[in-house]
Amino acid sequence: MSERVRNLKEIFPGDIGALDGTLIHAVVPLNQQTRYIGRGRGRGDCFQNVLAMCDFNMIFTYVWVGWEGIAHDARVLREVAFDPNSRFPFPPPNKYYLCDASYPNTRGFFTPYRNTRYWLADFRRRRVVTKEEKFNHAHAQLRNVIKRAYGVLKARFPILKQIVCYPFPKQIEVVVACFAIHNFIRRCNIQDQLFMEYDESVMFTVEEDHGGGNVEEIVEVQWGASQDNGYMANLRD
Repeated sequence: MSERVRNLKEIFPGDIGALDGTLIHAVVPLNQQTRYIGRGRGRGDCFQNVLAMCDFNMIFTYVWVGWEGIAHDARVLREVAFDPNSRFPFPPPNKYYLCDASYPNTRGFFTPYRNTRYWLADFRRRRVVTKEEKFNHAHAQLRNVIKRAYGVLKARFPILKQIVCYPFPKQIEVVVACFAIHNFIRRCNIQDQLFMEYDESVMFTVEEDHGGGNVEEIVEVQWGASQDNGYMANLRD
């Protein structure tokens, strides 16, 4: 772990990783395509929405694949988290994953302030001013690890951008295999050019917008007890 990441983790001592969704190309039957067309993509291509978590070494610690591309990120998290068959790794008490504003700010899931600058590119234009901006800037820098992990994954496996026309269950297996090979390379400390290119010292601003939806949709899929939501809001403040 670099000194920069260690310094950021001092701001978020309960952080155990980052969580986000990403869209991966899918081939589905014509009568199912409406549910798999990715948000904001414009071309009518189909995607599956993948939910994953990673640690600060860009190793994926949990992956759930196969959701429709149109599904909102927060809905995917809610359905997966409360599916008894998903083996979802809820954080221990007083620990949390860093998430973007597409997700609920509830116990175990720490999001930035909404209606405040958040994406790293936004902070290149002018310096941070308010406490909310300072928080969001630090949050975005640390959470960026999952963007970089996705960047390595998709650069290594072009099939994720143009999947072969396998039956959909086989497409899911291909995606899972790609995540597994990614982890194998990283865990074995193999000298890998892609991991070096996406190292935080040189690629700290990789960002991917896969169309997670808007605030109105987030409210509809809000979850967690009110005291849990209040706990995380107070912690953020």
